Amino acid sequence: MIEATLTRIPQRTQTLGKMIVRQNNAVIFDCDTIELPWLNNQPQISCIPVGTYKVVYRESAKYPRHYHIQNVPGRSWILIHQANYVGSKNPSTRKADLLGCIGVGRWYADLNGDGIVELTRSNATLKQMLAVIGTNSFRLTIL
Repeated sequence: MIEATLTRIPQRTQTLGKMIVRQNNAVIFDCDTIELPWLNNQPQISCIPVGTYKVVYRESAKYPRHYHIQNVPGRSWILIHQANYVGSKNPSTRKADLLGCIGVGRWYADLNGDGIVELTRSNATLKQMLAVIGTNSFRLTIL
């Protein structure tokens, strides 16, 4: 069984974190994460509650290959996908890249000079995660 743990680092405008994925107690993947801040699980403005969730592989037109977090209380369509900007706005879209999902990447940096760190190498990190976990489902525990 594949199991992942996400340890969060709450901030005022966003939630940073570290995800470690294990199979048979051996680390097979790790990455940095970014989410919305905790605002009482309100849809599209808050990260999801701490807890343990089943995560399944999914494909769609918007996010061709990604993971879907199942059975989140009071929420639907919570995904793990690429995302860089959460506490600040993406210069291309003028919006945050997440509406409650979890973005994966490597390292944090202030990409747009606004004093808020963003997540780097998100697309490449998601590809690495997909290469390691593939279409397997896994259990995610958020602390």
